[in-house]
Amino acid sequence: MPNSRIRASGRAKGAIAAIMAVATLSGGVWYVARPGEEPVPAAVALAEETLVRPWEGEKLRAYYDRIARPPVWTICDGDTENVRPGMVETPAGCDRRLKKRLNRDFYPGLKDCVAGFEKKPVAWQAMMISLSYNVGLSAACGSSAARLGRAGQYRESCIAATAYNRAGGRMVIGLAHRREMGDAARIGEAELCVSGL
Repeated sequence: MPNSRIRASGRAKGAIAAIMAVATLSGGVWYVARPGEEPVPAAVALAEETLVRPWEGEKLRAYYDRIARPPVWTICDGDTENVRPGMVETPAGCDRRLKKRLNRDFYPGLKDCVAGFEKKPVAWQAMMISLSYNVGLSAACGSSAARLGRAGQYRESCIAATAYNRAGGRMVIGLAHRREMGDAARIGEAELCVSGL
């Protein structure tokens, strides 16, 4: 049962404000440009910095994720694309991998399955990007969270996404924290989502 006690927080509002303070509006979409990098949608930057990196954790050596169904070789910040046993990555390589996946696969994929995705609330977009990175684009696009977001029911969508707290057929407390209000050191997806509405 999704958690309905989700609430906005000062720390999540601060994270949103920090991204939006450096964002510029172009064609109705907020973008963040960092020195030496291509501009990225503000929602991608927010998801990467506030949700994906803190919750996935960076592993420089490939490991076999047995909890995933099916089990899969994983590296860096939870990346499973083209990972082989024995593979080693650098921190800079992990950074490139994550940015590439979020900008090439997940943001465009969500734009394809949620009409007007890029014009929806930035914090809601960030929650959906993080959710899709963790559970897969197909699952995220077919979720109640996506359906409610398509209908403009953002708060309900934020709460619906908290149902994705299972791995390997069982509830995982770390996933529950990630989906809901986070923990002492990390902002939760729903926490960020409702804080930006």
